[in-house]
Amino acid sequence: MSRKTLGLEPQLYDYLLAISLREPEILTQLREETANHRLSQMQISPEQGQFMALLVQLIGAKKTLEVGVFTGYSSLSVALALPADGKVVACDVSEEFTSIARRYWEKAGIADKIDLRIAPAVETLDHLLAAGEAETFDFAFIDADKGNYENYYERSLQLVRPGGLIAIDNVLWSGRVADPENQENSTNVIRAFNQKLHQDQRVTLSLVPIGDGLTLARKN
Repeated sequence: MSRKTLGLEPQLYDYLLAISLREPEILTQLREETANHRLSQMQISPEQGQFMALLVQLIGAKKTLEVGVFTGYSSLSVALALPADGKVVACDVSEEFTSIARRYWEKAGIADKIDLRIAPAVETLDHLLAAGEAETFDFAFIDADKGNYENYYERSLQLVRPGGLIAIDNVLWSGRVADPENQENSTNVIRAFNQKLHQDQRVTLSLVPIGDGLTLARKN
């Protein structure tokens, strides 16, 4: 996991941020608070948040899904980019972490755009499908427990519309996926997931080396 894009030496990374990042003050405040959190490595990088905001604007997204909220940086980035009637259905299991997210959503004035569901995400996704919401989402972001990535992906693929986009975080796993000597379970899970998506003809695929690796899968 990484709070900045992998493989860039500090001087170049600082330059990247200096000439490209247009981070709203509310996002800067949230990022700085999260940096002091005991699990701060779970925070996405600011350049990734900005990239995802651009993606939702490019595809004209109005209804989006997030699996894994943490302190709310990604959901806030997306919600700020959505139109006034846009909606984020956000899935998480932690009242503790998402209490920080809620505070910043309120402060940013976009809390009404975010429907937070505190429950195991597989259950929430299944409930959405059972409620007839298949193919009604424009965009989905998956950034939660890696062991369930395949479950989250398969359900998200049903929930997004044709032409909709799924973004999956941490697919480079701090570079460990490229190390054949690393046979940790979490690394092997990500490797297997990456292989699955590479072969999945239901989507058009691109792995972008931003943050800790972000796979983009457009539903055909």
